[in-house]
Amino acid sequence: MKPLRVVVVDDEELARAVVREHLAAHPGIEIVAECANGIEAIEAVAALAPDLLFLDVQMPRLTGFETLELLDPRPAVVFVTAYDRHAVKAFEVSAVDYLLKPFSKERFDAALAKARALLGSGAKGPDPATLAAAARPEGVPLERIAVREGTRVTLLAVETVAWVKAEDDYVLIRSGGKNHLKHQTLSDLATRLPAARFVRVHRSWVVNVGKLASLEEGKTAVMADGERVPVSRAGAARLRERMPRG
Repeated sequence: MKPLRVVVVDDEELARAVVREHLAAHPGIEIVAECANGIEAIEAVAALAPDLLFLDVQMPRLTGFETLELLDPRPAVVFVTAYDRHAVKAFEVSAVDYLLKPFSKERFDAALAKARALLGSGAKGPDPATLAAAARPEGVPLERIAVREGTRVTLLAVETVAWVKAEDDYVLIRSGGKNHLKHQTLSDLATRLPAARFVRVHRSWVVNVGKLASLEEGKTAVMADGERVPVSRAGAARLRERMPRG
């Protein structure tokens, strides 16, 4: 039988050691990497394609949720977290298992058993965008968007984003004069952007009102970067409500 290949991700070495110690009590498990942050995790998953990830939520640079959004391929995940009521709510809503620090051996064993069962059933793991949205305190919009190219991760401040365009199950994000492609739906991202700044002007487009140069005949938004964005009738009405008056 093939061993279960595991990556452990936590910015605290002691926390990784605890997971390592618990895993050592189970036969048929191979720890293929330990990572101290989300960037290292993305690189390890891309290179090693593990079966299971023990992923800390509260980490510097990238949170566990942001890391999960950028993983390819996406392994099964057991989240590890200090108490955070919003994160716990997200896990419970999504039926995802998690370990609340400090956790017992019995609780760890149960989480591992659940992960093995998930892998054995072939069921899909959690949708990271849904998890991240559920974990965010109500009414608090995104402040940054994590994107990746290869294993390189870039954090885009939302105020630098000019527009977002739907590309099937991806979004094309224009920021700082560059395009970034991310595996996420426009509908999901649009609901998480600051409503005072971003407007859904078309089923395939969201624009930053602060980056708008003009609105031509209520049908085309001309952006400061020269992009011409189609605008629906309802989108034009929403856009006019947010445009500066004068």
